[in-house]
Amino acid sequence: MPEDPEPTGDERELFLRWLVYLRESLLTRLDDLDEDQARWTPDGKLIQLLGIVNHLAHVGRRWTDGVYLGGAFSRSEEEVRVPVGRTIAEVVADYRAAAANTEAVVRAAPSTNDLCGSDRYPGIDLRWVLIHLVEETARHA
Repeated sequence: MPEDPEPTGDERELFLRWLVYLRESLLTRLDDLDEDQARWTPDGKLIQLLGIVNHLAHVGRRWTDGVYLGGAFSRSEEEVRVPVGRTIAEVVADYRAAAANTEAVVRAAPSTNDLCGSDRYPGIDLRWVLIHLVEETARHA
């Protein structure tokens, strides 16, 4: 398991540190699993572990590129189902790329008070988006 994030007085950095901690905590669950184990779903009642990682990559992009930056976005239940031909390594690489994108967007923002560009979420600022990303990642981790 990763170490708890170091404290900082920089709110933006604190959010990002917690996201790194939670993401890495989630990814440790894939350690030593083979492709079948990463896709196992007990009695069809839970999302596959690999599906959670895939879903969270979509969540990160949806909230940073879509809601915050005002780009097009949608949500689909298909994002929790990883196609058979897609490997653990591919899903993890995509998750890390989405995380890097989120960090770049957040660091480039003028402030966490900056309002989102999506008309679907009036009054929501970057701080709210970051809290949501921490909550969503923590819930699944």
